[in-house]
Amino acid sequence: MPDEQQLELAALVTRRRQFVDMRSMEKNRRALMQNSSSLVRESIDDHIEYLDQRVAELDRDIDGLIKRSALWKANDDLLSAVPGIGNVTTRTLAALLPELGKLNRRQVAALVGIAPFARDSGEAKGRRMIIGGRSAVRSVLYMATITAITRNPIIARHYARLVAAGKKAKVALVACMRKLLTILNAMLRDRASWNATPVEA
Repeated sequence: MPDEQQLELAALVTRRRQFVDMRSMEKNRRALMQNSSSLVRESIDDHIEYLDQRVAELDRDIDGLIKRSALWKANDDLLSAVPGIGNVTTRTLAALLPELGKLNRRQVAALVGIAPFARDSGEAKGRRMIIGGRSAVRSVLYMATITAITRNPIIARHYARLVAAGKKAKVALVACMRKLLTILNAMLRDRASWNATPVEA
């Protein structure tokens, strides 16, 4: 069971994500209201400014919690060295995927919801698909993978190889998400730096 500190970090990370989502919605509204009432636009701008402040405050709170834990700080330092992995990813993993580094690659992929499951019945073979898992972690990992495809040589090569083999872009992207998660899992398990990471485990 998670301890009080783990619950607090998870709550802060979740609340930050909620504010970010609200800010995105307000920015979309603002873009649609170029010719609308100036009072409405000012109201939206004020709300966006408020949300910016709240996100910045939560970032400071989350950063403080991470730095007060020797394990979280060490994990943060390890993972942030991986090209494509930023603060939002490392803090989300610490808060919402504390099992990272303690499971094998298949187990952790299933936990996040990016492990393909068979849909077979009798002799009929169904299409493999990903279901369930921790959606907040999956969303952050998706964005990290998008960045990693252009900045991380291992992920970039993996993606290019899959696309060249005829895989659809979405299928290749999910495979890269699993690859990236496998790398991060192995790093924490072995306490290995980015350059020395064994990616199969």
